[in-house]
Amino acid sequence: MRERRYSSTSPERLAAALFDVAAESGLEGASVREVAKRAGVSIGAVQHHFSTKDEMFAFALRTLVDKLLTRLSEVDRGGDPARALFAAMSQLLPLDEARSREAHVMAAFAVRAATSPSLAEIRRKTLFTIRTGLSAVLIGIGTPEAETRAALLLATVDGLALDAIGSPALYPPEYLEHALDTQIGMILQGADVVSSSIELAS
Repeated sequence: MRERRYSSTSPERLAAALFDVAAESGLEGASVREVAKRAGVSIGAVQHHFSTKDEMFAFALRTLVDKLLTRLSEVDRGGDPARALFAAMSQLLPLDEARSREAHVMAAFAVRAATSPSLAEIRRKTLFTIRTGLSAVLIGIGTPEAETRAALLLATVDGLALDAIGSPALYPPEYLEHALDTQIGMILQGADVVSSSIELAS
């Protein structure tokens, strides 16, 4: 892949370079040297913003999470709750090139979080925010065991995303969409299906 050159050494630009590396070779390949090379800057320029690699990783993950939560907050929350849930949860699945790249990077961060307290805390807050938003939607339409079902829906989507990036031939986009639609139908069983104006993420 041709190296991308940035005109700025802002933290956001460096995070974008890190995403490029992580999407291709995981965080194992995202050394300060490699990120600097991909961004077209010196190692010193990276170290000017981040004193450690873990600090760089944490900033990059927060940047990625902020973009994801922004997309979730922009989902149309009026009308059919099933449509709103589908629109929100499909943001987490590798249904196109951009979301596939994002899923690869998120998976890499999930692995790293197992040994990084700072990344683990960011992931905990992110999952809690999404799960709480899902619970609120399900509670708002009278879904039985709403909190448990919200956790199941999020876990299902996370699992599908991980399997899809590992075995894309087995999980093409149309299969993922059908699986998500089916799971949402199961989650909503017993609910009073009415319009919901509750935000999916905040």
